[in-house]
Amino acid sequence: MKIILCITGSIAATEDLKLVHELQRHGFDVECFMTEAAAEIITPLSMEFATKKRVVTRITGYVEHVTNAQADLILVAPATANTISKFAHKVADTTVTTLLLTASGYDTPILIVPSMHISMYDAIKDNIDKIKEDNNHVYFMEPDESERKAKFPSKHDIVLEVERLTSEQSLKNRNVLVTTGATFERIDAMRGVTNRSSGKMGVEIAKEAYRQGANVTLLCGMMHAHVPNVLDRIDVESTQEMMEVVEDKIGDTDIYISVAAISDFAVKSESKVKLSSDDDITIEFIKLPKLLKQIKKLNPDTFVVGFKAEAGVTEEDLIEKAVNRMNKYDIDMVVANDILVENGGPGSENNEVYIVTGDTIDKVSLDTKSNISKRIVEKVCSLL
Repeated sequence: MKIILCITGSIAATEDLKLVHELQRHGFDVECFMTEAAAEIITPLSMEFATKKRVVTRITGYVEHVTNAQADLILVAPATANTISKFAHKVADTTVTTLLLTASGYDTPILIVPSMHISMYDAIKDNIDKIKEDNNHVYFMEPDESERKAKFPSKHDIVLEVERLTSEQSLKNRNVLVTTGATFERIDAMRGVTNRSSGKMGVEIAKEAYRQGANVTLLCGMMHAHVPNVLDRIDVESTQEMMEVVEDKIGDTDIYISVAAISDFAVKSESKVKLSSDDDITIEFIKLPKLLKQIKKLNPDTFVVGFKAEAGVTEEDLIEKAVNRMNKYDIDMVVANDILVENGGPGSENNEVYIVTGDTIDKVSLDTKSNISKRIVEKVCSLL
């Protein structure tokens, strides 16, 4: 897919070499437009080296603003207050604003990534609103507003947004709730019982659902994985807290994917202080209700995906347990895995799974969790 990267005169332009490489790594063909102000911050030669394409710094007889106006996506990153305000009022006096005005006439998707001091960002919000009202194909990324700046997002977040806008949008307008990570059941004020789940698989599934246009909420227990800022994140600690959030959200949820390693047991009597380590202690556990079992009762219309982890079982036993789980809990799909598989399991970047539905059993041999998430979401889409 062809992406036109438009660079304007923000110091964040220095991040664009890395951004180009990340876009290319994800399979995008990148070409570049630069304003005069941008060229004073980062040289066009640098961007030419990165893209291996001629950089457009002025409009010539080749009418570059027309020949590139119907790219798969126009990405303005970084976008200054000046460029945003000019585009809002249909001013075309730079290479970038001329391209934007032309592309808007073709309804080409445009993604704008503001980067400026926070006071400037606040001052132009009416211009951002005007652009949104005038153009239903123009999208803005929310900046990081820490340190009194509307800071440039990470290259990973920008690429994820680009992937979303250029995907088939198979889950557009669908509300997806993904649980991930490990719950933590307190023993005392310091100690607790948890498990080895890293949260990586759930994050990858949430990202893939987001790529496909879904409205994604990621419900996180204890995490050892980075969560993109573009995802709606809710943090909880215990199984009970996770249950309360799910019960609150499930009424509006189209797809529920239960990746979290939720505790099966909790401490019967939690100590409010730190227990002494000088003496032996005996801890009594109580069995917790199965959250997955409640979902269809709370919302029969929700498409429910469960995960079933076993250790050291045969392929036949793993599949049988997955089928039993699916039938017992009246859910639509189960993803089963053996946590002892070599080079896979908790904390790993890889896994090997079986995707089990009422009619099919698909084995996904050892692969990255990112690739496995694509297979899972594709399967969900095919069953909706």
